[in-house]
Amino acid sequence: MNVAYVNPFISATIHMFKTMLNTELKPGTPMLKKEPLPSYDISGVIGLSGEAQGSIALSFPKAVSLKIVSSLLGAEIKIVGPELTDGIGELANIIAGNAKQFLSEFNLSISLPNVIIGKNHVIASPSGAPTIIVPFSCSFGEFAMEVSLKTK
Repeated sequence: MNVAYVNPFISATIHMFKTMLNTELKPGTPMLKKEPLPSYDISGVIGLSGEAQGSIALSFPKAVSLKIVSSLLGAEIKIVGPELTDGIGELANIIAGNAKQFLSEFNLSISLPNVIIGKNHVIASPSGAPTIIVPFSCSFGEFAMEVSLKTK
């Protein structure tokens, strides 16, 4: 996978947090995922298909996800429930949709978001596709984005 394919997802994430959550994101150093780590509490996953296949996942500790979705909705969310899962799914959907426009050469389609909830779950990579992990930090806390894209 060309590492440059990750840049639209990083840019879309930074832009979305700035415009919708009024928060500056600090991306960490992208790294190749070599083990089925790190583990998370809640993840929003979007499948990518077309002339390239893969996925994007935004993964959060529970406390960070509650803060982010509370800010997005303008109301405090205290429990893992439909508001939280819908909010995390929508964040992943917005970021994938915005990044897709900068990868037009692949004619990508994005799936509906899937939200995974469970302490210490791990996001598996699609078969044969390398995964790049991008850590982020902001006023809400730390989280990670995983991008996997297999091109022909």
